[in-house]
Amino acid sequence: MKFLYIFPHPDDESFGPAAAMHQQLEQGHEVHLLTLTKGGATKKREALGLTIAEMGEVRLKEMKEVEKTLGLSSMEVLDFPDSGLKELDPREIEDAVRRHISKLRPHIVVSYPVHGISGFHDHLIMHYVAKRVFLQMKDEGADYLKRLAFFTLPDSGADSLQNGEFRMKRSAPEEISCILPLRPQDKKMLKDCLNCYTTYQDTIEEVGVMEKIGDNVHFEIFGESFATPLDNLAGGIKD
Repeated sequence: MKFLYIFPHPDDESFGPAAAMHQQLEQGHEVHLLTLTKGGATKKREALGLTIAEMGEVRLKEMKEVEKTLGLSSMEVLDFPDSGLKELDPREIEDAVRRHISKLRPHIVVSYPVHGISGFHDHLIMHYVAKRVFLQMKDEGADYLKRLAFFTLPDSGADSLQNGEFRMKRSAPEEISCILPLRPQDKKMLKDCLNCYTTYQDTIEEVGVMEKIGDNVHFEIFGESFATPLDNLAGGIKD
């Protein structure tokens, strides 16, 4: 089976999905990553005294360490403007995603849910782009596309950063279609991938990524229903 994870920024893949990606790779699947921006607009650049372009190169270098650490089947990082996706013609983003899907021909596409977890507009745009391109390509005959899934967090009550200004967005239990149990080695890989982002260690600590992920990675699955959640994102799909 071939997976394609699509996210807007560097580190999106490591704030949880990396644990699932590692398990899928060890099961013999191909796991590919497409990231739309280099993430250079982050406020971290101000503390480092870097321009957006310079910070983008720093984050790209960190991403390449994740690629090696995780052992991805492939990784491509585009250069759309970080924090600027809302200013673009969405068809430009859709065309780039479509080209990548056409090239890789994945069976399963994974991106962000409608709330984007963080609620950040780049994440929201990513959801709609992934959904529109997936469905349009299916309508046009891309029968290799079997499943569209969204990495998410389960709803478990209030959740905020230490400053109280940021609340994570979560999915209701009935919206979660796959709960993937993590092994110790998956959790270790998640931590190793997070450690690749040396410029983001304080944020990783504040968010408490390892604690929020816990023992499972959760996904919504679009347009399919199951009596009980799957424990494998490729469950029920024939290659």
